[in-house]
Amino acid sequence: MITGAARGMGAAVAEDYAAQGANVCVADLNVEGCEEVAARINSKDGGRAIAANLNVTDRAQMRAAVAATVEAFGSLNVMVNNAGINKPLMFMDITEENWQQIMDVNALGTLIGMQEAARQMIDQGKENGPYKIINVGSILSRQAFDDVVPYSCSKHAVLAMINGGAKALVDHNITVNGYGPGVVRTELWEQLDKDLVNIGKFDKQGESMDKLAENMILMKRYSYPEDVIGTASFLAAKDSDYMTGQLLMIDGGMIMQ
Repeated sequence: MITGAARGMGAAVAEDYAAQGANVCVADLNVEGCEEVAARINSKDGGRAIAANLNVTDRAQMRAAVAATVEAFGSLNVMVNNAGINKPLMFMDITEENWQQIMDVNALGTLIGMQEAARQMIDQGKENGPYKIINVGSILSRQAFDDVVPYSCSKHAVLAMINGGAKALVDHNITVNGYGPGVVRTELWEQLDKDLVNIGKFDKQGESMDKLAENMILMKRYSYPEDVIGTASFLAAKDSDYMTGQLLMIDGGMIMQ
């Protein structure tokens, strides 16, 4: 099951998992987008897919999406908490509304996803594992910038949940890891780019990604969803069975910690 999978990185990961034979629940608030991704998967050789309408901050909806996944495929073995939002504001302009919206989706939504997935995995029995919970962090899980402080805080929280969840769930044969993308060209970044212009951080649209690549990314280029899927696949596979509590950075050398 992959949250926030109607577009961008989530959709790319869902399609890559399915191409390798996985059965996937494509979950997102964007119902039409979910159905389109699921239809693409089901039209190709590989795994199967279902679409689930999901607000990750609503525990009842999360529980229902997990149940739908199990009903369709028999079990839940991998959970990817990918859903996230961002709305840049300079530090002194941050409002309670801005803070709460970002923290609710990115931090609380991840917690609820972890808990409801873990409950299902525990019910399935440790002998049927190992099970994988994968949280999507960010370069901002290890750094902060003055124009995205709430987002940075939410992604620091994701790292804390990777560490704490790994300790809490190890006895149930559940590993908890994550990956931290950097500057990724997706629909989310297109909107982020517009927002950064609106708050005066950059002069024109398209400038943010180019300047970040030039000045802050060691490999001198931004990334695409295709740069992320290999790590997402590794964390879902048997190859990572002896890993837990880790956040793997996929940022072109932007944050080297």
